[in-house]
Amino acid sequence: MTLEDFQRRLRDFADERDWQQFHTPKNLAMALAGEAGELLELFQWLTPEQSSQIMADPATGEKVRHELADVLAYLLRLADVLEIDLMAALDEKMTLNATKYPVELAKGTARKYDQLGQEDL
Repeated sequence: MTLEDFQRRLRDFADERDWQQFHTPKNLAMALAGEAGELLELFQWLTPEQSSQIMADPATGEKVRHELADVLAYLLRLADVLEIDLMAALDEKMTLNATKYPVELAKGTARKYDQLGQEDL
């Protein structure tokens, strides 16, 4: 299935339940943030090593998959309501990031683009 197929399924799901009245950009953005928070909660207090192994436990792995699916569903729904082509937006943003983070300056560093090339930071 394509992103558009999933957006159509989500739109139909909302329409069948008369939920489109609640799917304002504000409400969808808030729901997206809430679901991202629920995903984050699964990683809270884990060490980096534990977070890398989170999918090893089947029950926790299922929770991670479900929260990621919730985040994606709200992201797709928000983009649909705002009539944003997510693939085009991602392509545009990747092009911008390639300019902001040239390989020769950004490779191997977590510095923000405005700090690249500053050796004493």
